[in-house]
Amino acid sequence: MTTRKTPSISSRKEPRQARSAQLVSDILEAAVRVLTQDGARRFTTARVAERAGVSVGSLYQYFPNKEAILFRLQSDEWKQTGGLLQTMLADRTLQPAERLRAIVRAFFRSEVEEATLRIALADAAPLYRDAPETEAHRKAGRRHVMLFMREALPRATPRERSAAADIMVMSMGAVGAQVSEEGRRAAEVERLASAMGDMFAAYLDRLNSA
Repeated sequence: MTTRKTPSISSRKEPRQARSAQLVSDILEAAVRVLTQDGARRFTTARVAERAGVSVGSLYQYFPNKEAILFRLQSDEWKQTGGLLQTMLADRTLQPAERLRAIVRAFFRSEVEEATLRIALADAAPLYRDAPETEAHRKAGRRHVMLFMREALPRATPRERSAAADIMVMSMGAVGAQVSEEGRRAAEVERLASAMGDMFAAYLDRLNSA
């Protein structure tokens, strides 16, 4: 049985000049349009190059394949949202429960604001989710969450903290995805975020009191 090789999704090189940076920016903007308008199944490097008004050869200078472009879009989204959430997790001016409430609100808002792109990227995820670069991102995010759990649950065992992290992350992801897909109104989203934040805070209290 032949094992399918995971394609390389790392960019070939980083632009160093303003002209090159603009070219990459044009490619990524075109990629967003192709992905959100045509869908993951019709996403190709040729379509992206055509929409960006560049040659396929120019595109390949920076991205070896369509998976690399899609991962770059996902990576940029992760950096924007993940960076904000990681900063909030580390903000010790707030108690852990208040940080959780703020994080849930921020996450749900981002799900609504970027709903079209989030849904499209979710459809495209099978093309890059098993790549080493994606796994490295998951591990980095997990480290930040576990640092927070160590502070929020000082008396819990590592296994208990890990389980709590899984419950919270998976719950946020599942409900956040549903919020994106259903296109709920801002007021509804705020109510959901508030309720989930309160649930997480109560969960932490229960674990700390056990």
